[in-house]
Amino acid sequence: MRAVGRKAAATQRESLSARVAQTWLFLGPASVAAVAYIDPGNFATNIQAGSEFGYELVWVVVAANLAAIVIQTQSAKLGLVSGRSLPEHIRDGAPRAVVLAAWMGAEIVAMATDLAELLGAGLGVQLLTGIPLFPATIIGAAGTVLLLGLQRRGARTFEAVIAALIAVIGVSYLVETIMGKPDLGAAVDSFLPPRLGSQEAVLLATGILGATVMPHVIYLHSALMQDRGERADKARLRRMLRAQRIDVAVALGLAGVVNVLMVMLAAATFHTRGLTHVSQIEQAHRTLTPILGRASSVVFAVSLLASGLSASAVGTFAGQTIMRGFLHRTVPLWLRRLVTMLPALIVVALGVDPTRALVLSQVVLSFGIPQALIPLAWLTGRVSVMGSLRNSLATSLPVWGLALLITALNVSLLVQVLGL
Repeated sequence: MRAVGRKAAATQRESLSARVAQTWLFLGPASVAAVAYIDPGNFATNIQAGSEFGYELVWVVVAANLAAIVIQTQSAKLGLVSGRSLPEHIRDGAPRAVVLAAWMGAEIVAMATDLAELLGAGLGVQLLTGIPLFPATIIGAAGTVLLLGLQRRGARTFEAVIAALIAVIGVSYLVETIMGKPDLGAAVDSFLPPRLGSQEAVLLATGILGATVMPHVIYLHSALMQDRGERADKARLRRMLRAQRIDVAVALGLAGVVNVLMVMLAAATFHTRGLTHVSQIEQAHRTLTPILGRASSVVFAVSLLASGLSASAVGTFAGQTIMRGFLHRTVPLWLRRLVTMLPALIVVALGVDPTRALVLSQVVLSFGIPQALIPLAWLTGRVSVMGSLRNSLATSLPVWGLALLITALNVSLLVQVLGL
């Protein structure tokens, strides 16, 4: 009897160990996706939100991150269950002309994203070293090439390094927030009730949401998961889905915390001192030094550099995934890196304000959001694609609601920015 009990206990331990190991194996892809939610574009919008409106828009950042968790969970689910990425599904189910148009739109989105990320990396290098922005951007581009080279060592190595860079950003902002001593009560009050006190606040809130939802990582996340459910039965797929939900919650939860800390730091250091027009990244860096000391500005520059490098590498990787999915073709990563860095170098050479270029790149991204979100909502609800694991009506309705809401908000942002 004792032997049977020991055997049952051993079996239970092995089962628990297997579940833990399986969950661990799925921790990583969401970290790659999460980079887009703490990229240099988020630095720009969060700093402006905190300096201009204090803690008023903290609830918007939290809401945007919750929407991101839902969307990235659906993207990962599509890849895991169907075994194909979102671009592949579009390619197989749409006319050739539509596929080509979707591919071109996705490529433009990926290049606009890379413009923002590479400019962020260049700004980080410039703020740390003092060298001009043009050579700093070239150094940033070289750094992303080195990061992309890690893929030769396997996806897990690349995912681990990206996760480490996210941790650097998170720790940096935690340190700065402690130094800035924000008012936690005021941050909580932004939820009681959530409010937008002016038209300008509405516009900035829309910009925060628009900068948060990045179409290129919706494509990418489905591709990162597509081979992980191979030869799995339904029961195992369900365990895998639980594991990937943990992955998304952890990675995007951390990204959400970082975004909230960005807004709170800007509110504590700028808004409370009457500095309500700190909207440029370089201006924020300069202003931090007399307020919190030299160390804070260095930490800020390090976090910006980590954000730019990781996000730029992921953007290039996403572009490769997009081309492979839509066209079944690829180009060498170094060639894609060379092509996608040209817009950033042209912007710098022309002397365009880098923070302004970051904001405009987010406007370009709004064009790509509907073409990623709407097919995702449609595909995850189809039995022919997902089988018995398709979304229920209770899940599909919120996903469709988010797709339509975010599309409407981004169109509104585009109309207001362009003055249409």
